[in-house]
Amino acid sequence: MNKPRILFFGYSEVGYDCLSLLLARGDHVVALITHEDNPQEKIWFKTPAVAARAQGIPVFTPASVNNPEWREKIAGLRPDLILSVYYRHMIGTKLLALPPLGAWNLHGSLLPKYRGRAPINWAVLHGEPRLGMTLHRMVKSADAGAVVDQEGVEISPRDTAEQAFRKVLPCARTVLARQIDALLAGTATETSQDESQANYFGGRTPEDGRIGWTQTSTQIFNLIRAVTDPYPGAFTDVGAARLMVWWAEPDSAATRGRRGAPGEILALAPLVVATADGALELTRSEWRGVPAPALHVGQRLA
Repeated sequence: MNKPRILFFGYSEVGYDCLSLLLARGDHVVALITHEDNPQEKIWFKTPAVAARAQGIPVFTPASVNNPEWREKIAGLRPDLILSVYYRHMIGTKLLALPPLGAWNLHGSLLPKYRGRAPINWAVLHGEPRLGMTLHRMVKSADAGAVVDQEGVEISPRDTAEQAFRKVLPCARTVLARQIDALLAGTATETSQDESQANYFGGRTPEDGRIGWTQTSTQIFNLIRAVTDPYPGAFTDVGAARLMVWWAEPDSAATRGRRGAPGEILALAPLVVATADGALELTRSEWRGVPAPALHVGQRLA
């Protein structure tokens, strides 16, 4: 009996892990559709193209799969099932309707929370204590289809987004291993999402790392850990100079009992800056753009 033909859309290390699982199982993956690495992006993760090429799986990197040319090419691959894992573009409904066994996505949140892009970064930014992966049917709206399975994990309130990602990463493989046979047999059980609990977040840009000192110490700390290395980082400006803030402490000996106007420099060594409800000690930072300006106590940061 011929095995079902799987067309895999994917990127990032989650895509690498899940494609590797299918290949190790001997599933019939007909092709990988993925992205070219962006030279402006720090590629700190494995990508599924590595796994695909090692097994001789065709790899395609179209700018869009939703034009007539690529819809025809994908139809020619005769997929029985589409699986998307951290693929960054929307897949149109005409393609979703092609495979008789359906089109499925692994999303990096516990849906219906954190639909959309960069879910782990957004969840860390909002101080979520538990993150996870969800397998769901793909529909026209992003991440809104019925849920098949999900797996979660606790994260620390001091984890960076990368540390959270590393904790969440095994959840994707766990869910896929649990459900792939049911997907290929057409017997997966689906549960509609509770729309009243849903929220959506868009992609993040480097500008989203700008620190708003009128926020609380916890809110700013969560921003810093959500975008610190290997992401573009949090920052504050002083004139033409930009101070990148890679780490800070919201509760240290240098910050306890310190108050001031939001953004006011309260101490220089260590560098302590006032927030809406206290202060942050900037423990790892660097100047960019122009030579470091002279700072003084009482100065306000933008």
